[in-house]
Amino acid sequence: MQTALKAFIRNYAKINEEQLDTIAGKFRQRTVKKNEFLLRQGSVCKDIIFVQEGCLRLYYLAEHVEISVWFAFKHSSAIEMYSFISEKPSDYFLQAIEESTVWYLPKKELIQIHEQYPVMQEIMRNFWEDVILNLIERFTALQRESAEQRYLELLKKPVFLNKIPQKYLASFIGVTPTSLSRIRKNIR
Repeated sequence: MQTALKAFIRNYAKINEEQLDTIAGKFRQRTVKKNEFLLRQGSVCKDIIFVQEGCLRLYYLAEHVEISVWFAFKHSSAIEMYSFISEKPSDYFLQAIEESTVWYLPKKELIQIHEQYPVMQEIMRNFWEDVILNLIERFTALQRESAEQRYLELLKKPVFLNKIPQKYLASFIGVTPTSLSRIRKNIR
């Protein structure tokens, strides 16, 4: 059952099987119902999450409007990095948009693994680099590309179109649902 989680960990460093089994064994599994929250605004993000099945959405509220900033699909991670690192309350919500199975690792367990297995420091350094590069890519797209260009990029990623409701996609590319409908109509 942890095969995908182990493959995910292996992406970030060379690790022997014993260490991999021990590290993966520290993760806990949880089933999350559709619309259930794993993090609410005002709470501290205490876990790194790996999505075994399903899809999670990271978003914030701006004038009572939900702004989607990230989606975590099957075999990817979810974390609110600022809150996790700083241990300060989050401005974000992390919610399942469909029933999901996740593996999560509490920060206190991560710290213990760091002490026991130095390879975990390499894994986490590479993980953070990956997260930061993805955030920079996303930020740059929002600054440089038009909404239509951002939507065209999503068309290259069918998982977004198959799993994500249009209202969430609209906020993800920085437009209203009505504007997204216009963009879609013009592209067809």
